[in-house]
Amino acid sequence: MQIKLTIALAILFFYTTFAQKGQFFDAPFGGGIGYVPAWYLPNLDPLNSQLKASGMSELSNSGFYSSGGAGFIYIGFVKHLRVGGMGFGGSLSSSQKVGQENREVVYSLGGGGITAEYTLPFIKNVGVSVGAIIGVGNMEINMYRNYGEFTWQGTWEEYTNGDYPQASFNRKIENSFWMFTPTLNVDYPIYRFVSLRIGVGYQLTFNDDWTADNDQSLSGVPSDLNGNTFFIQSGLFIGFFSY
Repeated sequence: MQIKLTIALAILFFYTTFAQKGQFFDAPFGGGIGYVPAWYLPNLDPLNSQLKASGMSELSNSGFYSSGGAGFIYIGFVKHLRVGGMGFGGSLSSSQKVGQENREVVYSLGGGGITAEYTLPFIKNVGVSVGAIIGVGNMEINMYRNYGEFTWQGTWEEYTNGDYPQASFNRKIENSFWMFTPTLNVDYPIYRFVSLRIGVGYQLTFNDDWTADNDQSLSGVPSDLNGNTFFIQSGLFIGFFSY
């Protein structure tokens, strides 16, 4: 057992020492997993125009925070190429009291897919990679209007005949889509096993079909209400990194 432990420690020291000096690997090597927060900037003008008309405050046009995870590995047999996967999700909302009614609209955007990136070979010590995400996503809008008080019996009376006093309203509309997202990421290893990331991308989505509630078709949605959006992301990864 002691011999095996000594050999393992020696191998780890060998890899770390020579990789840090840039004498062992002639191409990026390794991989990792991490947390990738991002800031998305979708076009919310079609939704905000409806909110304004209904007396609600508009959603922020400055974007929203998204959290997610990602991972990648350099495949070795194709130098400088790494593959992996990622997922993300975030939301923002507008809520206020109009008369005696509580009103809220929640906008959510999320997705995930596989990633393929090429790390530029003429840049050393950091990984500057161009690539793309191919995957699926979902945009969802939830609308609520109620008086903040519910009873078991009243809920069923409202469901049965719709004329219960102080009836509430809620609706979910959503758009599921395919996405293709070109990306540019810069990964900086602060230690052989820890790396920081900053990057940008633009999410392109495909599918204009919308549904409401229990997957019922929804027509007339403005075409510019979609998941196309620019984003900025950062990241903290753990693994093994040699650039």
